[in-house]
Amino acid sequence: MKIAIRLLTTLAAALSVLGAAHAASPPFYLHDGDRVVMYGDSITEMRLYTLYTEEFVTTRFPRLKIDWANAGWGGDRVIGGLGGTADVRVQRDVLPYRPTVVTMMFGMNDGRYSPLDQQAYSTYTTGYAHIVDTIKKGAPGVRFTFIQPSPYDEITQPLKFAGGYNSVLLRFGAFVKDFSSQNSQTVTDFNTPVVTLLQKARATDPAISPWIVRDRIHPSPGAHLLMAEALLKSWNAPGVVSSIVIDAANKSIVSTENTTAAKLSVSSAVTWDQTDNALPMPFDLIDPTTVFALSNSDFVGAMNRQTMQVTRLTSANYILKIDGKPVGTFTREQLGRGVNLASLETPMVVQARRVTQLTEYHSNLQFERWRSIQIPLATEPDPDVQTATKELIWTLNLRESAIVASMHAAALPTIHHFSLTPTA
Repeated sequence: MKIAIRLLTTLAAALSVLGAAHAASPPFYLHDGDRVVMYGDSITEMRLYTLYTEEFVTTRFPRLKIDWANAGWGGDRVIGGLGGTADVRVQRDVLPYRPTVVTMMFGMNDGRYSPLDQQAYSTYTTGYAHIVDTIKKGAPGVRFTFIQPSPYDEITQPLKFAGGYNSVLLRFGAFVKDFSSQNSQTVTDFNTPVVTLLQKARATDPAISPWIVRDRIHPSPGAHLLMAEALLKSWNAPGVVSSIVIDAANKSIVSTENTTAAKLSVSSAVTWDQTDNALPMPFDLIDPTTVFALSNSDFVGAMNRQTMQVTRLTSANYILKIDGKPVGTFTREQLGRGVNLASLETPMVVQARRVTQLTEYHSNLQFERWRSIQIPLATEPDPDVQTATKELIWTLNLRESAIVASMHAAALPTIHHFSLTPTA
């Protein structure tokens, strides 16, 4: 807990507003009404990078209506696995959602945990293309995000054979990158950010390093967070939650981004009302791998900037209150550089936690309906069971719709009153 508090304090004090003008960002990849299916093996089935991505999009774009479905199955390969052949999987687990966007990550199991084998590589490339062709035929106009496979940990643990298995995954990832370019689709690299995190853990924190990828294969929550970051960056996700710059000497609001502000008053104290168009993404600071990932990556600075900058203040220190609740005490210099509110315990973060709780509920509901009810009971011969199953699925679909509506309602912007008051 002390580590988490130090992390919050450090991030809040250190991050500053980006001062220079920047070119217009490209548009966000997802559109209102998109239906996203995240297809892959057990790493996708873990429902972590998929959940973090859904949480980010819901909090950053509260009015954007996106349907999300996880179609990960442990042990899966491009030719299929325990969940059936690839053709069965696509027809049963992907196309029924009528996807407009499909993310695909395969490779961990396809290399057979052995040195690069030409037959295995050929099966991978041929099978990958076959899946894509099948999805295209069933969902015309679908957009793909091809994900280069996450790493097999040979950073904190020794190689099992010369060259290592991650070199095989890198070779598969090179194919995925070339394939995406040839097909004019989006590509995301999951290997590099996790390897970088493993290298930092090995060098700086031997106690945490074995937990980054606990069994060499399945990434920890902290590693999944950086995988989600890579995916969001490939989708041109905005790093700014909101930004405001106030000139206390001129008693003016200099600039705002993704927020509106009104009722500015400057005397000894500075007060104003602010309504952001998005919420910050909250984090689980109990999980040590998440704390380590946040401390050793650019996630907060690159993806979670909710900045408040107040220049030319006269007193040395100020207490910030939002809606009458103390948030933190800052020096004039810190406020002049800018403070990242996303790293503080604000009413906006509290609101965002409620959104992420609902998002997690939705993710679990969708997955369990699919894996625990739809698939096991699909071939049930008893007509009474078939009828009961259809009614249960119908009820769960209604429940899912209600949860999604609650998610978006919980994420809608609300007005907040800010005050900066000098301290003795």
